[in-house]
Amino acid sequence: MKSDKLQGHLAMLAANVMWGLMSPVAKIVFAAGIVAPVVMVDFRVAGAACLFWLASLFVPREHVAPRDLLRLFGAGMLGVLFNQGCFIFGVSLTSPGEASLVTTTMPMWVMLLAWIFLREPITVKKWGGILLGASGAAILILGGGNLGGGVNPALGDVIVLCAQLSYALYLTLYRNFIRKYSLVTLMKWMFLSASVVALPASAGALFSTPWSAVGPQEWGGIGYVVVCGTFLAYICIMIGQKRLRPTLVGMYNYVQPIVATITGIVLGLDSFTPLKGVAVILIFSGVWLVTISKGKPSDAE
Repeated sequence: MKSDKLQGHLAMLAANVMWGLMSPVAKIVFAAGIVAPVVMVDFRVAGAACLFWLASLFVPREHVAPRDLLRLFGAGMLGVLFNQGCFIFGVSLTSPGEASLVTTTMPMWVMLLAWIFLREPITVKKWGGILLGASGAAILILGGGNLGGGVNPALGDVIVLCAQLSYALYLTLYRNFIRKYSLVTLMKWMFLSASVVALPASAGALFSTPWSAVGPQEWGGIGYVVVCGTFLAYICIMIGQKRLRPTLVGMYNYVQPIVATITGIVLGLDSFTPLKGVAVILIFSGVWLVTISKGKPSDAE
């Protein structure tokens, strides 16, 4: 029992460290000015699709009903293409720390969308958490000035926020459906769906990229985003979710902005200001309130 919990903690820590590092790594790739964000999205969705389909050869095969393939396509649009596409584009405009900090607001948006679409009640404490977290996000976006050294941090933060809303919408609308299949089955079909849409739409950017000018550092960064930031991170999340309570799983989100900010500052890609510190406190406090609050008796989940 203790061994299972330890494995769960290590898996969640590894996943969130890898996600935290992904922002500064992607920023380094974009800094060269050769690989466009849309091309990085292509690598991420298509590369992960190949890896998950390969992994599916080593796990028990699941039959997917034909009618579910269309639902998996919709899930792939919200949970993969829009989510990861917006995140990559947002990171290219803002700082690694700010992008990762915005991602920690996910539990709040899931709860808010569940209230809107599923009519799930929200406690007063959770409403307070939403207001705190939203205030922190507003400070990052509307605070003025370049808080983290990004090209357009306000726009980048908004786009990263759209990524979180897209994934929150996926979790809300497909909550019961995604429990029907294993993570590998879900991921291989969702990433394949995202690839089918993303690759043709960005063919021009792929063909116009001067691939001969892409150096080892850029290739290494792309490889990290695909293998570690996507494939391995999702596997670690699967392990952690099976061994830990949802509350503990959610709390590990706080690791991402810490790792991203420290790494960004060390690499000269980020900076820490008092205003950003206030935003960190508000967002962390808001997500913490939402995570630890007990739901009302009518909350099925």
